[in-house]
Amino acid sequence: MEHQPRAPWRDKLYEIIFEADTRAGQLFDVGLLIAVLISVTGVCLETVEDLAEAYGRWFLFVEWTVTVLFTIEYVLRLACARRPFGYVTSFYGIVDLLSILPAYVGGFGSLAVVRSFRLLRVFRVLKLIQLTSESEDLGSAVWRARGKIVVFLSVVFITVTIAGTAMYEVERLYRPTETSFTSIPQSIYWAIVTMTTVGYGDIVPQTTLGKMLSALLILVGYSLIIVPTGFVSAEVVESRKKRRISTQTCSHCLAEGHQSDAVYCRLCGQPL
Repeated sequence: MEHQPRAPWRDKLYEIIFEADTRAGQLFDVGLLIAVLISVTGVCLETVEDLAEAYGRWFLFVEWTVTVLFTIEYVLRLACARRPFGYVTSFYGIVDLLSILPAYVGGFGSLAVVRSFRLLRVFRVLKLIQLTSESEDLGSAVWRARGKIVVFLSVVFITVTIAGTAMYEVERLYRPTETSFTSIPQSIYWAIVTMTTVGYGDIVPQTTLGKMLSALLILVGYSLIIVPTGFVSAEVVESRKKRRISTQTCSHCLAEGHQSDAVYCRLCGQPL
């Protein structure tokens, strides 16, 4: 059975909303980003008590205005998408839905800050779609280095467990009544904070031997912190490829990141 031909207005609307190759598409995405920035800023400022008391009604007006606009946009995306369900279940589809639900549910206004994820569309608007390609390369490099990263994390886990246990025993041996290391899990927490050089200072050793162990763990942390970066960097350098990416979105699976000379979708194989 042949598919019914699509109405021209749906194709035009799809080109404007889902792509950024045209002037209208760019203006649409810029307007969308401005609305997102206004909404997120309003949600953040509304949590300041003084501002909420003075401009609460304005914040509410802005919030509902943007919510209505996003709702209309969501309906238009469903109307022009070739596969509406594919859009709804896609990453951006889920983000678009979550950006309007909090206002209608009520009591979860601060969750509207999830709209900040929609700022990811700025890559297409500013013709920086190649950044999407770079992020894919980085994600692929991390995945290829996953074995080394798992081994690294295992070594870190073993190290903090041994260091935490040792510190627990040392501090309780010499300062049993003054120690902050009251349990091995708490000592492991201290070891993690120390190794990552965060240093909250809520738990500190009191004995000389404990301070020496703490200093050693800090040095080990400095030595290990660059290891996973080396793994990933090596994979990125090895597989780096220069590609020219377009802003075309597949109308069937909504995939992006196609090469500028691509004729078919890189995922589903449908014509672009």
